[in-house]
Amino acid sequence: MKIITRFAPSPTGYLHLGHVYSATLAWQAARESGGEFLLRMEDIDTGRCRPEFEQAVYEDLAWLGLEWTHPVRRQSEHFEDYAAVLSKLDDRGFIYPCFCTRKEISAEVTESESAPHGRQSLVYPGTCRQLTDRERQQRFERGDPYALRLNMVNAIASVDLQSLKFHEQDKGMIRCDPARFGDIILARKETPTSYHLAVTFDDAIQGINHVIRGQDLFPSTHIHRLLQALLGLPTPGYFHHGLISDTKGRKLSKRDKDATVKSLRDYGYQPEEVLKMANYG
Repeated sequence: MKIITRFAPSPTGYLHLGHVYSATLAWQAARESGGEFLLRMEDIDTGRCRPEFEQAVYEDLAWLGLEWTHPVRRQSEHFEDYAAVLSKLDDRGFIYPCFCTRKEISAEVTESESAPHGRQSLVYPGTCRQLTDRERQQRFERGDPYALRLNMVNAIASVDLQSLKFHEQDKGMIRCDPARFGDIILARKETPTSYHLAVTFDDAIQGINHVIRGQDLFPSTHIHRLLQALLGLPTPGYFHHGLISDTKGRKLSKRDKDATVKSLRDYGYQPEEVLKMANYG
């Protein structure tokens, strides 16, 4: 099978060795199968994403010898697409506005910690799911901030849970359990999408048939598989690779300045050396 995959960073900082590992795994898989390697900018957080970081992504990947199919999809240019998807979910009764503040949710979580069932059930309890249409309209008119949450009860009731699975490379078929995540946020008042919604939609319309990403995103696949079922989208195969850690065993982040490709280039490292440092090759 020709693999069509992608590397989808958020341009909120410079790429580090963990990004290099993920990008080169995807690039190599596409190249070896005669497929395509796509690059996507997941820049829905317009407040933190910056043009210089996006430009650095292009420069770093090109310096490492990676090539990708053009054009690059930038999520910030497609908010109307995500709004249309939200509208479809809303029409089917799958989303509702949540006006709870972080403080209010935290208070509910704290109260739940003393309950007999313990931390396993610490998910959003659906407080605003019970609001009447009149109460919601009053909150809208007042200008209260809100998030749009997935009504997990309705969503689960509309799909065949027995067939809700995805194929994980080297592990086989994984049965999904999205209910354990509760009523997740799909958008906010100021941003008409979330990571979960945007990545699921984009992978489908870009024809991605194999998603290669870090192990930290493995739990999110349960949510993405549910959204695929709700929206009638295809399900790609998945491979969630291990994460690169720093000398203290912590997952690399964009705050680790010494591990960024930019800093390594400035120190005089060559592309092949950086690729080996990222455990590639």
